[in-house]
Amino acid sequence: MMQIMNKVLIIAAHPDDDILGCAGLMSKYRGEVEFRVVFIAEGSSCRFNKEQILEEDVIKIINERNSFGVKALKILGVENYHFHDLPCGRLDQVSIIDINKIIEKEIQNFKPDTIFTHSFEDTNNDHIIIHRATQMATRPGSKTFVEKVYTYEVLSSSEWRFTHTFSPNYFESLSEQDVLNKCAALAEYESEIKEFPYPRSEEGIISLAKYRGMQSSNAYAEAFKLIRQIIK
Repeated sequence: MMQIMNKVLIIAAHPDDDILGCAGLMSKYRGEVEFRVVFIAEGSSCRFNKEQILEEDVIKIINERNSFGVKALKILGVENYHFHDLPCGRLDQVSIIDINKIIEKEIQNFKPDTIFTHSFEDTNNDHIIIHRATQMATRPGSKTFVEKVYTYEVLSSSEWRFTHTFSPNYFESLSEQDVLNKCAALAEYESEIKEFPYPRSEEGIISLAKYRGMQSSNAYAEAFKLIRQIIK
């Protein structure tokens, strides 16, 4: 993969999805691959009534979570990112063409050769919408077509859709340090971490990395699903 991956765009619904899905990848290829992370929605207003989302206290909480995202990416050496701050948990109330336009503009500006985005098998509806929008924005024949598209898994979403499961077909081996970097990055999200057995915990991250490693004959790994690769 390293031989064919130079500019990677990671499309996340919310701040922390990028860490849960791809932090090991970003750690492993730090300084070798150019990463850009874009967050389509903020990650906090879903906990409030719709009438409250423009209140000062809610905006403060949204900005705080975004600041966690900046600190987390800094641990991984990523300084190229953007927060679009669409409403969390309410992407089904946003025209999907508007989401497509955001993704298309990101692709036009960054010109990635590879995209990582959410899985269609996730429980979280925002994740599913971002998956659909990415597929639509990168469809063959479009000006923003990208030849390699992968999906990633997000603990506390991918494993909780019991009728469908994330079924990876690509594994990226990780070092122990990559996994520790992933844990350290996630720890920056002070409002999102809970104690094990909650998935978004240090032990949850390590357990999944070991499980995916076991599946691929490695000590640790991150798992992805290749959904498009066109070689010319």
